[in-house]
Order: sequence, then structure tokens, then C-alpha cells
Amino acid sequence: MPPLPKELIVDIVQAWCPEVETYEHRGQLALLISRQSLLEVARELRDNPQTRFDMLVDITAIDWYRPHRIHWYRPKERFEVVYFLWSNPFRARLRLKVPVPERDPRCPSVVSIWESANWYERETYDMYGIVFEGHPDLRRFYMPEDFVHPDTGEPLHPLRKDFPVMGIPGSLPLPPFPEREEQRR
Repeated sequence: MPPLPKELIVDIVQAWCPEVETYEHRGQLALLISRQSLLEVARELRDNPQTRFDMLVDITAIDWYRPHRIHWYRPKERFEVVYFLWSNPFRARLRLKVPVPERDPRCPSVVSIWESANWYERETYDMYGIVFEGHPDLRRFYMPEDFVHPDTGEPLHPLRKDFPVMGIPGSLPLPPFPEREEQRR
């Protein structure tokens, strides 16, 4: 099959999300869409015979947190949820980006569209704290359920840029470190 024309993909998405923004990097198309139109756009991209993005490869988030420095790219919202799509029939890739505000870190779940989103959304929730509404079993993926700040009780999300590099003392019990005991002798 011939490759998917980028204009065709943009036209299909614009029918559901007129304010779509497009980016291209190394020949790969990325579309910035609103979270309100995510489910309709995702379902259309999967079901439309002209695109058939039948595989969700991954979901992650980008934290654009910059407290003190001006950066060359500063989006309006702190987070972007990124969906990596693949069309088996057309052998085409597409990235969907959904801005998510810091004060309301929610995004609709796409598990009903791509079942593989189940684990990817859990991982993104655990690491970035973005809640996927409608997820069938949204819980932590790597960190324990009680991974919270020892003083405030707030849940901690270790891939956020404001999470301390050395961690928060007392937030997670460390395993025994027998090598240290041997070094002291």
C-alpha cells in the first residue's frame, strides 16, 4: 500500500478537532489535540479505512516544568500525554499529543479503543500522576500504593521534574545494604 499522506491524516483529525496543531520531526507527524476530542480522534484514526491506526505502541508523558529558566519551547500546560500509534496496513507512525494542565492532571482513558493502553496508562499515572478517567483498574504500576511524602501525605510521582533527584528521605524504605557493613569493618 502507498504511504499515508500527512494531509489526509490532518484532514481526518480536523473533522473532530478543528484546533489541531501539527509538528513534524524527522519525517514523523505529531498532532497536538485537545483532551476533549481525544476519544473521538483516536476512534476515528483506528476505524477509518484510510488510516487504520490499529496499534497503540506506547503512552508516556512529557513534563515541561521550568521554574526558573526560560526555555525555547514553553507550552501553555505543564504536561503533555503522548500516544504513539502504528498502522499495520499502511506501515505508518503517528504521535498524538494531548496537553494536560498541572492543576487538573486528567485525561480520558483510551483502553476502550486500544486494550494495550491499560498498562501504559497505569505506568504514566504512577510516574507522572496523570489520572486516566474511565480506566478499568487505575493503580500504581512500579511504586507501592503508599508511596507518599512522609510529611504531607501527598502521592509522589518520580518522573515529574520537581521530584528530587536523590529522592525524599523516608518516603520509601530501602533494602538492606550488606556491602556497607563490610566496608565499615
